[in-house]
Amino acid sequence: MVTTYDEIFKRLVKASYNDKLEQEIREIEASGNEATKKYVYYALGNGEQDKVVFQINDCKGECTSEKHNCETSCIFNAIVRDMEGKVVIQDRSCVHCGHCIDTCSLNNLIDKKEFIPLIDLLRKKEAAVYAIVAPAIIGQFGDRVTMGQLRAAFKQLGFYGMVEVALFADILSLKEALEFDRAVNSEEDFVLTSCCCPIWVGMVKRVYNQLIPHIQPSVSPMVACGRGIKRLHPEAKVVFIGPCIAKKAEAKEADIQDAIDAVLTFEEVKQIFEATGVNPEDMEDITSGHSSSAGRIYARTGGVSKAISDTLDQLRPDKLIRIKAVQAEGIQECKEILRSISQGDIKANFYEGMGCVGGCVGGPKALLKSESGTLHVNTYGLLADARTPLNNPYIQELLDRLDIKEVNDLLEGESAAIFQRQFNR
Repeated sequence: MVTTYDEIFKRLVKASYNDKLEQEIREIEASGNEATKKYVYYALGNGEQDKVVFQINDCKGECTSEKHNCETSCIFNAIVRDMEGKVVIQDRSCVHCGHCIDTCSLNNLIDKKEFIPLIDLLRKKEAAVYAIVAPAIIGQFGDRVTMGQLRAAFKQLGFYGMVEVALFADILSLKEALEFDRAVNSEEDFVLTSCCCPIWVGMVKRVYNQLIPHIQPSVSPMVACGRGIKRLHPEAKVVFIGPCIAKKAEAKEADIQDAIDAVLTFEEVKQIFEATGVNPEDMEDITSGHSSSAGRIYARTGGVSKAISDTLDQLRPDKLIRIKAVQAEGIQECKEILRSISQGDIKANFYEGMGCVGGCVGGPKALLKSESGTLHVNTYGLLADARTPLNNPYIQELLDRLDIKEVNDLLEGESAAIFQRQFNR
């Protein structure tokens, strides 16, 4: 009996926690076909380490709808057809953003799962493994599930602790505000934010690379959080949890691959909870909310712009040129706005791009519709004790622990290098 990729993943997770993995693999493979064996292979985390997207079956283009055609959906032109009409993924062009996976109606394209190789570490607790969660996570596992209950749920799985990436989005709001202050000093100047969408950044780097000098030289909040934890706990492992397949590819990029050891999507975490019988609604509330409103709203369209603008207003109240932001959401809007900028049509001095409609809350592996996700994010933002990182006492405490004594030190210096990234043409 052939089962789906997701069903196989759940079965393998459950078996791993019950010390029956090898037996389960044999049973699944015995009841399936060659595709089933490939599902097992990639669900176990196998495959080339720098790749995320894998092709399971030969595809001769049975799709008739352009909407479900992986070839036309690829924004980097990495998917082509050979002389026989079969789909071929060109590794030299593929950035493994995962956009094609949800487009393929035949389920011939899948993303590698990265959880099962961690299970022994989680169960034996031989090393501290941290779950770091994207700001979009609030509300994804139930309207009433708190961050504290999610923290308890991850600890039940064996994680040492859970850290909200929003805390490091706060730090990057400070850094990006300082970068804007330094870069934009006339009406002709403008910047493109590098927080936090890898599809947006990838489009600039690969398609509109003449705009690279305008990208803010910052890592994403995910990378900042991973590096921050490893600065404080060098032996730790870090697992990012979010709504996006593209984050799996970002974590493998050569200049930032030191930050994150594995990436899980919300959809995968839901399957893991189900396989292990962990229900966040039943967990105790281990409260520990340290992020400001600014960091929490990064998850929705316009959140990055507002966070950095509000921070700049406090940080540099006398600056004559304020942030005038324009946002693009969804791949088509991102392409259009970058094309316009490259042609000299400049309407703003701060450009924010999100590859998904609604922002991260609209990610392909989110569990809620983007409108509902946005509502949860905005509500959680309003519940924060601090409006910006400058009002957040935990930020200065964290910066001190990272040996960054002054906010302005985020622009340079060895200690702040973990938040810095260069985008070369």
